[in-house]
Amino acid sequence: MTGPIGFAHRGASAHAPENTMRAFQLALSMGATGIETDVWLTADGVPVLHHGGSIRRRPIGRIAARELPSGLPSLADLYAGCGTDLDLSLDLKDGRSAQEVLEVAVAAGHDLRRLWLCGGVQGPLSWRSVAPTVRLVAGVDPRQASRWPDLLERAKGHANITVTRDPREAIEGAHVVNTDVWASMGQEDEQKKRERDFAGYTVSSALMKLASPDAIFLHCLPAHRGEEVDA
Repeated sequence: MTGPIGFAHRGASAHAPENTMRAFQLALSMGATGIETDVWLTADGVPVLHHGGSIRRRPIGRIAARELPSGLPSLADLYAGCGTDLDLSLDLKDGRSAQEVLEVAVAAGHDLRRLWLCGGVQGPLSWRSVAPTVRLVAGVDPRQASRWPDLLERAKGHANITVTRDPREAIEGAHVVNTDVWASMGQEDEQKKRERDFAGYTVSSALMKLASPDAIFLHCLPAHRGEEVDA
């Protein structure tokens, strides 16, 4: 990786129906170098791309792939329609599709160093055994902050983890730097408070100089420049 990766969230979802082949292909034609999408496993073990996880109130996990609407793409469809010269960030929504996803990716010839598997804390820790080179992204839910100490303790058995409030310490030597907006949709009334709470945590060009020379920067976009990022 030699530069920033522009992940298109669920494809070009502002211009086409999200998580569709049209959205994925349009995103790449508009200059995105990566695609982010959501994966659910069907009843017969096929990884398909959908956000909510249910069709007409039926969980995808209880539906065979052949019974799904024709416009709902599988992971294999994405590779067939978009190729493999891209970074792919997959949110494994049900936490159980890592093996099947890897099988599809390998069959398509995708460089696993450009495949990002995302999930909660425990999911990615168990996925490492699936492939040594695939990239794992663990997320936490602020609404479950009371569980963080226990999750961190369990995670320390699998990785070297440091918890710090000092952004300079956190970023020093890092290979991946990730941030997001301080106030997301539905949190607009908290904007001013969050600006005060997060003061000092802006990812700046000066801060990035402390990271590894080959570090990459991740942001879900759109960015609020002058807040969580300076440029």
